[in-house]
Amino acid sequence: MKRKLKELMQGLEYTQGAPRMPRPLGGQLRYTCLRGTEELAVEGLAYDSRQECRGTVFFCISGFTCDGHIFAREALEKGAAALVVEKEELLPEEGVDGITVLKVENARYALALMSAAWFGHPAKELITIGITGTKGKTTTAYMVHEILKEAGVLSGLIGTIEMKIGEEVIPAKHTTPESYVVQKTLRTMADKGCRVAVMEVSSQGLMLSRTEGFTFDYGIFTNLEPDHIGPKEHKSFQEYLECKAKLFQRCRQGILNADDPHLEEILISHTCRVETFGTQGKGDWQGSRISYEKEQGKLSVSFVAEHRTVEGGSHEGTERFPVTIGIPGGFHVSNALAAIAACRRLSLEYPTFFVRETHIQSALAGLRVRGRMEPVQVPGAYAVFIDYAHNAMSLKGMLRTVRAYHPRRLICMFGCGGNRSKLRRYQMGEVSAALADLTVITTDNPRFEEPRAIMEDIQTGAAKAKGEYVMIEDRKEAIRYCLGQARPGDVIVLAGKGHESYQEIQGVKYPMDERKLVEEILRES
Repeated sequence: MKRKLKELMQGLEYTQGAPRMPRPLGGQLRYTCLRGTEELAVEGLAYDSRQECRGTVFFCISGFTCDGHIFAREALEKGAAALVVEKEELLPEEGVDGITVLKVENARYALALMSAAWFGHPAKELITIGITGTKGKTTTAYMVHEILKEAGVLSGLIGTIEMKIGEEVIPAKHTTPESYVVQKTLRTMADKGCRVAVMEVSSQGLMLSRTEGFTFDYGIFTNLEPDHIGPKEHKSFQEYLECKAKLFQRCRQGILNADDPHLEEILISHTCRVETFGTQGKGDWQGSRISYEKEQGKLSVSFVAEHRTVEGGSHEGTERFPVTIGIPGGFHVSNALAAIAACRRLSLEYPTFFVRETHIQSALAGLRVRGRMEPVQVPGAYAVFIDYAHNAMSLKGMLRTVRAYHPRRLICMFGCGGNRSKLRRYQMGEVSAALADLTVITTDNPRFEEPRAIMEDIQTGAAKAKGEYVMIEDRKEAIRYCLGQARPGDVIVLAGKGHESYQEIQGVKYPMDERKLVEEILRES
């Protein structure tokens, strides 16, 4: 397939000669044609010189650790037909004859807009739901996806764990993939008959323009706490917050957590309609009568969902119905309320997608999310869960929730990733030692740091609290120790890895699935 370059310039505003009006879709990114012609027919888009580049537009993206301009020569040698650059002075001196070169302020933004055009603006054929927040994105996305599935609505999902297109499952590499992959996936969803696309939207994805080129129909905000702040992530909490807030300048309907103390800041520049949810009496949707259910090796949470009518609102009367979530965690009540509010709002605006209370109840009762308080079958009268909690906020919420089930003892095993903030390690160590009866400090993904040094950082935090802790570097041996300590009524949480099935050491990802490790240990015992 070939497309003329000018057909892909929707949303870009020309700056040479008489300026043309920006197209309505995709923003107002200015460009200058430094050489060549926009009449050029191209065969695709590329942003990595390791990709197939022949006949493509190659985007020179300035990254955190590497500047894509240095790969322009390689892309041209591999047959790229055009370049999109930010820095004219970094153009190769040779090999650009006959090449079209466009200069823009932000090549990532240009990639997003041109990717949307290349794939025919697939978001226009779907109802799009974006979910952002420090924690809860994945679970909320699965809740929405499962409720819609129960209601007979074919939907796709783009998330931290995987991408789902109908029944097809594709492992994910990023919470929010590069914009080209987002648009390609949305096109595949639309072509395969999906009616709704549910997407986790990370702060990095918003900062790096990965979701530009379309407007979300619905945006969900779960919560906000300091996280992802560091040299290769966000410079400050304020920047992190502002990136999250961008979603509500890029959606039609916002659905936000009324209990979060940062709600007003998130909405300070919003352009969407607003609906809220919460458990503290402030939201349009409320969760009340929260109770924790405990059976042999199974933990769940029940509550009553209620939509409170306001004068002049779009609802008449008051909705109220009971809900049970098939995974433990009081914080999942907020996630469920977000999913319920989104699905009920969608049902009101698109009557053919009628989501009943029974659809909601059935989907949430049977909910299972890989690596999110995922139960692991064990022979004893104790419970083992695998969870992705990898920051202080998520670890605190998870441990407090398990405490609500009154376990005989709570054992928490976790490590912290290398090349990440030391503050996270101190905080997680202190949180676990304060809330768990026994903390087992081990390795996670040490990356390019020494595992023992990371564990000692965690120990610094753990030493501030009263709980017992031990340090076992080998993760399998740490799990073996936890299982060996277990007694009837105990709850063990293996935290940090969640859905991941590898351990990253010195740039290499080695296979390591905690589910299989538990099975191996039980067989060996």
